[in-house]
Amino acid sequence: MLDNTDISSHIIEAILDKKGSKIAEIDLSSLETAPSQKLIICQGRSTAQVGAIADSVRDCLLENKGIKPINYEGYRNSQWIIIDYGEVMVHIFLPEFREFYALESLWSDAEIKFIPDEG
Repeated sequence: MLDNTDISSHIIEAILDKKGSKIAEIDLSSLETAPSQKLIICQGRSTAQVGAIADSVRDCLLENKGIKPINYEGYRNSQWIIIDYGEVMVHIFLPEFREFYALESLWSDAEIKFIPDEG
């Protein structure tokens, strides 16, 4: 079994490497109906940056952990890209789409940790 904390730290590192911002790590492990154990949500300023963040996450986990996502969606428009690693799901948004879908509010009964933006 993969270590979700280790996977999460690599995902967050990859997001920060491409200047992704407003990172939220949501622990869903205590919720029976959750689609995964963790959600990591972030945003980019443009469709190009959203795509670059998604590529960075996929490359980082492949290089450092030897794992590929189960599935990913959203590259066509790069407004909201989802990368599914089974127990950890990554959501990368443009700001207006993140605000509209408000995933953090859907899981407000879970523990949410916000990661500070870098420089």
